[in-house]
Amino acid sequence: MPRPGGSNVYEKSKDFFGSIKRLLSNLKSWRIIIIVALFLAMFSAILSLIAPNKLSDFTDIITKGLAIKTDKLSYLSEEIQNNFNGEKLKIKINSINNDQSINESDKEIFYNSLKQMQQENDEKKKQVILFSLPDSILIHLLDTIKIDGKVINEKDQLAMLRLSEKLDKEGKTEESLKLVDELPESIYSIIKPEINMKKIKDLAILMIIIYILSALFSYIQNYAMTTVSNNFARGLRSEISSKINRLPLKYFDSHETGDILSRVTNDIDTIAQNLNNSLATLVTSFTLFIGSIIMMYVTNWIMATTAIISSLVGFVLMFLILGKSQKYFSMRQKELGNMNGFIEEMYSGHNVIKAYNGTDKAILDFQELNDKLFDANRKSIFLSGLMQPIMGFVGNFGYVAVCLVGALLVLDGNISFGVIVAFMIYIRLFTNPLSQIAQAMTNLQSTAAASERVYEFLDEEEMTKENSSIHLHRHKVKGFIEFKNVKFGYDKKKTIIKDFSAKAEPGQKIAIVGPTGAGKTTMVNLLMKFYDINSGEILIDGVSTNNLTRENIHKLFIMVLQDTWLFEGSIRDNIKFNQENITDKDIWRACRTVGVDHFIKTLPGGLDALLNDNETISSGQKQLITIARGMIEDAPFLILDEATSNVDTRTEELVQKAMDKLMEGRTSFIIAHRLSTIKNADLILVMNDGNIIEQGNHEELINKNGFYAELYNSQFQK
Repeated sequence: MPRPGGSNVYEKSKDFFGSIKRLLSNLKSWRIIIIVALFLAMFSAILSLIAPNKLSDFTDIITKGLAIKTDKLSYLSEEIQNNFNGEKLKIKINSINNDQSINESDKEIFYNSLKQMQQENDEKKKQVILFSLPDSILIHLLDTIKIDGKVINEKDQLAMLRLSEKLDKEGKTEESLKLVDELPESIYSIIKPEINMKKIKDLAILMIIIYILSALFSYIQNYAMTTVSNNFARGLRSEISSKINRLPLKYFDSHETGDILSRVTNDIDTIAQNLNNSLATLVTSFTLFIGSIIMMYVTNWIMATTAIISSLVGFVLMFLILGKSQKYFSMRQKELGNMNGFIEEMYSGHNVIKAYNGTDKAILDFQELNDKLFDANRKSIFLSGLMQPIMGFVGNFGYVAVCLVGALLVLDGNISFGVIVAFMIYIRLFTNPLSQIAQAMTNLQSTAAASERVYEFLDEEEMTKENSSIHLHRHKVKGFIEFKNVKFGYDKKKTIIKDFSAKAEPGQKIAIVGPTGAGKTTMVNLLMKFYDINSGEILIDGVSTNNLTRENIHKLFIMVLQDTWLFEGSIRDNIKFNQENITDKDIWRACRTVGVDHFIKTLPGGLDALLNDNETISSGQKQLITIARGMIEDAPFLILDEATSNVDTRTEELVQKAMDKLMEGRTSFIIAHRLSTIKNADLILVMNDGNIIEQGNHEELINKNGFYAELYNSQFQK
């Protein structure tokens, strides 16, 4: 037999699709809100997919703005080179000959250089010879150039030529940047880095709008799904609360209380939480997963393939580890349940363990269970702990691969730097949804299992509906009760009450005695109509209980049970439970009658004293309070079911006196194992195997020397 807590931890759905279908069908009233929320989740994901491309454009604009205008620089260089073309150069030669400002030595150098250039076929060597000319000659070979409305004079062009010559000799990037800074202002103003602030502003506004809309859609979706899930859970709890009141007592007899509570609390919470998270997560994750693949291939298929392959390598590794770790997770939950069950047993039987010197054995058993849990926990946590590093590895490996391939493509001029930035975001949008989808599917499995348990409870067979025109008023009932050939069995194949017949006169004290399993409590359950009899009749003042509603019957009876029930609240509320128009005067009168008034006065607050788990109240005091509750009820019939079995002899005497006062003027049914407490009963019904085998008062039954006498005398044998 599994220990408490060891089952249903990872319970799987018996019919996943059927359960989800029924769950969704019960969400019809929220269908429009759910559809809107899911569309908003999808739109939010789509906006998240658009953002990287805009960020790529944003990056490219900034990158271009930080670099010099190479196109302007190339155009200026071409214009300067045109000054040295053949036709222009011939014209310049004549002007140099006639120019008196140029000294003869510079002219001689010029003529010698021309001869060398005519003999040289290599254009680069010709350029070297040309640039070696004196400044006085070169400046005459240049003409002013106009670019973007700005005039570049010959002097600034000559300075640029000299810097270009120096740049060719240096060849280092850092030196090149320094030389660019040394260019004349007229040239530098044309080629200097310049960011297009208008485009930057427009893109920034667009990206802000995208991110704000994405966040807004996500917020509205979360709010809508939270509203739906909470209201749906509230509706389920209301249905279960209503269902509990319609279920027959046999359901609660055949199901554990913890199981029912688990359906009301844990299962509904599971449905609400997963409904809130999983549906939207699935839509968002699928949209991001498919969308990121499409956007990556639209942007650049080479980098898209690189990103997907690099990510899949990590995911294959992750799923392999998940497959290994699943058995340890299940083992951990099983061992945890075993240990919790063992602890519960040991604490509940703590006194017995101490009395029988079983402490050492209990410690050894606990150590064994604890070691098994430790081993399963260590392995499961170790393997699950690998998930986060692996996910980090998948993302980082993808980043590295994208950067390497992207750098090669940038060098070849196939893509811009901004594309690499976009792909680094797309990798995250591609990898994250896979783990989210896996988690969402796991949550949906638990949701399906939880919904099965909830709907299984809601589908349970209810008590038959009652529509009776007959109503017995409790203040007008005389007090006659008759059992006529009553037959009953909890299982239709096995009859417990075989042929029960008895009469109770008004005001009589009827005691029902017999061994365990004789059917004593069953008779009370039939009298209260907690169960429907198989055949026969129970008559109250000549009216069959079949013609009376359960509510009407319950108002005719006061019940004081073996297990006292006090809820957390004031003593006043506990005594006048479910009774209206009851004054404190009425409550104190009932308390004085049963003899519990002195105890209540000793409590801080009196009737306002709060009862909770921390309050130390004896079993006798609790029983007296429940008797006072019955006194307030003021019904014509009374049922006492083992009401003194949990109290000591002295307290039993007090409780017995209180019950005697409660029985005054009422037809009372008393079930008791202590036969000494029912010696003064007007009628004693002796039951065995579901039948009345003897009946009469105490003296009559003792004189018969039958089953009752044997049962009575056995209590005094040593």
